[in-house]
Amino acid sequence: MTTLLCLGLGYCAQRFVARHGDTFSRIVGTSRSGTPHPRVEMMRFTVDASDDLIAAARTADVILASAAPGEAGDPFLGPLGAAIGGGSGKGPLVYLSTIGVYGDSGGSWIDETAPLASTAPRGRQRIAAEQAWQALGDASGRPVAVLRLGGIYGPGRNVLVDVADGSARCVERAGQVFNRIHVDDIADAIHAAGAAGFDGAVNLVDDEPSPSCAPVRFAAGLLGRPAPEAVPFAEAATRMSAMALSFWADNRRVRNDRLHALLGGPLRHPTYREGLAALFAAGEGVPAH
Repeated sequence: MTTLLCLGLGYCAQRFVARHGDTFSRIVGTSRSGTPHPRVEMMRFTVDASDDLIAAARTADVILASAAPGEAGDPFLGPLGAAIGGGSGKGPLVYLSTIGVYGDSGGSWIDETAPLASTAPRGRQRIAAEQAWQALGDASGRPVAVLRLGGIYGPGRNVLVDVADGSARCVERAGQVFNRIHVDDIADAIHAAGAAGFDGAVNLVDDEPSPSCAPVRFAAGLLGRPAPEAVPFAEAATRMSAMALSFWADNRRVRNDRLHALLGGPLRHPTYREGLAALFAAGEGVPAH
């Protein structure tokens, strides 16, 4: 029996289970509510781990951790670290992180060798969580794949939906670009990292960093709708939350050569254009008749 333990069965983990769940004979997942899932044996997790969850952590062959850390660190390592490190499972640990750990590169190209220079509190928490998972892997002899994600989009979570419901915004800032990644490419990368027992960091971004408005305008064109009027960043910033402002504070172009090597070829959705076109063809943003 091959067991997968998903610590946090969120959007990416659910997509991974949908695309590659047949690889495993048992799948265990956690959520705050423990709401049932048709393919996953769900366990409730808030602060403390149940005996059943500790037992699953001891025996899981592959562990996928996707919960964001807080001020106290990764939410799972405290309750489950000893079970993971001292259990019978020896397969890979896969940790979903963010390219936010790099901080600002002034728009320059960077890869996985760039320093983890984020000064934002959330970025520093992610760096600490990465290091804690890597330390657990070193101590237990398990490979740790740290997958650093760009802006995630996919079914139900994309600018086609935003344009259709009128919530899309187009904010322009000269020279500012962002990295994105389709959730199906994330799922494939998780699968590849687990199958290969990959140890190290990989940037999960598509091939083309692009301005904020580019996918919005492309989505509007697919839907045959006018794109929202562009708003200069200086004006938009006066109405942004602290979290949104921290998102706009970093400008970088992130390379994905290591991701291509891990996948053994091109991404399913090399840019937002292929990704949004596929979502549009599947009916995203199109009213039901």
